[in-house]
Amino acid sequence: MARNDLMVDKTRSSKSSVRGFLGLVSFSTILPLNIHTTIEEMARFTWLWPIIGGFIGILVGLLGYVTMDLITIPQLVAAAIIYSFAIWFTGFHHLDGLVDFGDAVMAHGDPEKRIQIMRDARIGTGGIAYLFIVAIITFASIASTPIGLIFFILLVSEVSAKLGLLTCSTFTAPYPNGTGRYFIEAMTPKMLILSLIITLIIGYLILNITGIIGIIGGLIGGLIMAGVVRKKFNYATGDILGASNEISRMIALVLMVGYLSVI
Repeated sequence: MARNDLMVDKTRSSKSSVRGFLGLVSFSTILPLNIHTTIEEMARFTWLWPIIGGFIGILVGLLGYVTMDLITIPQLVAAAIIYSFAIWFTGFHHLDGLVDFGDAVMAHGDPEKRIQIMRDARIGTGGIAYLFIVAIITFASIASTPIGLIFFILLVSEVSAKLGLLTCSTFTAPYPNGTGRYFIEAMTPKMLILSLIITLIIGYLILNITGIIGIIGGLIGGLIMAGVVRKKFNYATGDILGASNEISRMIALVLMVGYLSVI
């Protein structure tokens, strides 16, 4: 009887794990997976977010290959299509976080006031400015990518974006309210190290040294965001994690394209 109970528990645990991971995929994209899960179940797989970033990167990279290499659309137009697809496929969630973060970080006042500004539905000059800066640099980096490497650069950049999100989560404290706290609480330095090792291996296998530089770019983006959070907010929120994703992708692209231009 005890053995049967143990088998039932293992089956339930396995189903919960599948639901949690697929729920995180659905949470991270516009895919209608119709998974019935909880934030707590999804948060257990926070450290695997870069793998989901890899899945997103494959799709974004394939679009880059088709538009730039296969049917040779003008590179500037292709870059606009690629970037638009990347932010659309993730449901604009991270982009929304970037805009809210931009409004809050440019505001005057104490950390609590900044967080309340970040949660305000209105968009200010700071949010628009941050959106423009990150978007134009990301777009220009995609447009400057060597066509023969476009698939691989985009793939690594999406993995790096999620590593930046994890890095920010690891080195910040969660704001008591909001869904972001579950993902922040789920991350530890040990889990970050494990995710970093996995992503470095992925980066190297895909693009050798260039891939490693891209992954390091994601790490740098997350560390910068964590520093800003500690100085101006005290706590991190889901919006800040979204902003970390967008800023880390941008830094990864800039570093990879920059490295390729000088070797």
